[in-house]
Amino acid sequence: MSIFLTLLGKIIPLYISVILGFISTALLACNKETIAKILFYILAPLIIFNATLSVKLDPSVVFLPIFFFLLSTIVAFSSLYYFKRVYKDNTANLLAFSTATGNTGNIGIPLAILFLEPRIVDVFIFTVLASLLYQNTVGFYITTNGNFSPKDSLLKVLKLPVLYAFIFGLVLNLFGAKLPDMFNDYALYLKGAYAILGMMLVGMGMEMMKTNNSFDIKFISYALFIKFIIWPLLICVFIYFDYNFINFLNKDYYFLMFIFSIVPLAGNTVTIATLLNVKPEKISMAVFVSTLLSLFYIPLMIYFYIL
Repeated sequence: MSIFLTLLGKIIPLYISVILGFISTALLACNKETIAKILFYILAPLIIFNATLSVKLDPSVVFLPIFFFLLSTIVAFSSLYYFKRVYKDNTANLLAFSTATGNTGNIGIPLAILFLEPRIVDVFIFTVLASLLYQNTVGFYITTNGNFSPKDSLLKVLKLPVLYAFIFGLVLNLFGAKLPDMFNDYALYLKGAYAILGMMLVGMGMEMMKTNNSFDIKFISYALFIKFIIWPLLICVFIYFDYNFINFLNKDYYFLMFIFSIVPLAGNTVTIATLLNVKPEKISMAVFVSTLLSLFYIPLMIYFYIL
């Protein structure tokens, strides 16, 4: 129990930032779109660039983002096949898209900083690219119900600043370039700023809870079941088989993968649902509920994992 309370104590400061984000919008009328642009166009590319440049590339590191991108794609299309039988409208598409990804950026990266060694944190950030690519390619395509062509989806990906930050960092890494020592502290500041602003953005988005008919218990139940039960179960099955039969990854990467699987629903799903006008009020409420529950769910899952 003491271990659980220790883990909970580490998580709570992150949620203080969520509360501060809600206050900044509700009382100070701060613009969440501005914060989102800073995160998306400035901090995220810089962090991805630094992580890609700093990470030591080997087959296991390269495997991680490929694995999670493929897993997200499989979960998305599998759940879409099922949800098409449950819903007769584009709710099925929204559920399939949102449950196949998670908040690996705004919540996952702060968790990685808390629980992983610095060198593994860079690998985690490198792996987050899988979520970004999924959300803006396969996820975007599924949400539009096939109305957008693969070409349109590709053009959207080509506009992602994190993609070019990743490519630039990867090229420099392959040529053996290193970030000058004078920027080491600055890189830490960037991660801290991203963690705080990212969690504040979650709180700033709570205003959408006021939308009528946003609380759909059936929708939320499906989303929470897949995100909080199916995802960690799939990762634990993979870890079991790799540990006992393949031995491709090590224990640090197992923990990384587990943290990757237990984050709540991604806030970016609200952005895309709003952009495409696909029931943004439903996914906004689901994201809020999953984020709220994760305050206790995440330390509980980590507690069981490390036992």
